[in-house]
Amino acid sequence: MKLATLFLLSVLFSASTFIPDDYQLLLSEDFEGKQPLKSFEMTDRAAWKVSKRDDNRALHLFAASEYQPRVRSPRNIAMLSDQMYGSFVLEADLMQTGREYGHRDMCLFFGMKDPSNFYYVHLATKPDPHAHNIFLVNDEPRVAIGEKVSDGIDWGETNQWHKIKIERSVEEGTIKVYFDNMKNPIMEATDTHFAEGYIGFGSFDDTGMVDNIKIWGPEASTPSESFFASVKK
Repeated sequence: MKLATLFLLSVLFSASTFIPDDYQLLLSEDFEGKQPLKSFEMTDRAAWKVSKRDDNRALHLFAASEYQPRVRSPRNIAMLSDQMYGSFVLEADLMQTGREYGHRDMCLFFGMKDPSNFYYVHLATKPDPHAHNIFLVNDEPRVAIGEKVSDGIDWGETNQWHKIKIERSVEEGTIKVYFDNMKNPIMEATDTHFAEGYIGFGSFDDTGMVDNIKIWGPEASTPSESFFASVKK
């Protein structure tokens, strides 16, 4: 996708996104800077790089991570490690670069406390008990918590970008997920296990690209220690 097209889509989608009056833009990353990975911590840095496609640079998960989680949950995670977020609105562009099958996925992580306690959104072609849902990882294998879930999504070709949005309200416990259509959520859940935490991107078993990340919220806090430092690979 050309830069001009990406910019136009970003403007159009952002224009349809409601940002509460007490929110501010806390992060914006398009991977065009000199050190685009400086703010990221990965489960396996060797599986990630910044790639250029159609004159556009993006974060690229191109290989399986050498990482074994403590409980059943995604292995491929690139986490924004400089800030922790409570309530937020997140927008990003995603491109799934793997083969088509039921669990063809990309994931978004939030409320991350530690490697065994977090939420993640699994965006996949077809839903089942372990796919295409909002999941809770709470010191045990992931559990689907979606109260409203669509019939799956169409990733399309391996060079096709999609716009996603997540709205999280800690106060209300609500989670809403949008895919391409920024007005009608494809997933909704209510849960209050985790409040403030890290935000990240990745996949359970597949590959893909991430670009044009924007996060709005009332505030963000600075973590005191590295998230994955104690994890043995």
